[in-house]
Amino acid sequence: MSGPPIPTAKEIRQKSAEHGHLNMQLYVYFTTPTGELGPVMENLKEHLEYQAELERKGIMFGAGPHWDDNEEYWTGEGMVIVRANSLAEAREIAAADPMHKSGARKFIVRPWLLNEGCLTIKFPFSQGKRELI
Repeated sequence: MSGPPIPTAKEIRQKSAEHGHLNMQLYVYFTTPTGELGPVMENLKEHLEYQAELERKGIMFGAGPHWDDNEEYWTGEGMVIVRANSLAEAREIAAADPMHKSGARKFIVRPWLLNEGCLTIKFPFSQGKRELI
C-alpha cells in the first residue's frame, strides 16, 4: 500500500507563495556537545562573540540554548537560525563557529521554511523599554 507522493521543496514553496505565506527560506543548525561540558564552557566566550557578529551582520535570525526535559538544566545544546543563500553556505557559517572549530560541539544543519507565526514588538517610548511578545 502506498501513500500520496512526497512533495518536493519547490512544490511546497510554490504552494506557500500561492497561499500568501511568508515563504522565507532559513537554515537551522542544532549544536550538541561532543563530550563533557568543560570544552563547551572554555569556548563559550568566543562562541558568543561569533554569535554577536552574525547578529550585527544580519545573518542570524535567532539563537539560544535548549534546556533539559525538566526545564532545569542546560546540557550544552543549542539551536541557531541563520539567513543564507544555500545549505552549503549555512554549513560554512556553522562550521566557522568557535564551538565547532574547537571540537567542543558538533552540528547538523537543516533547511527551514518560515511560513506562519507572528512577531510583535512593543516600544513604550516614555519608559525607554522594549518588549517582544
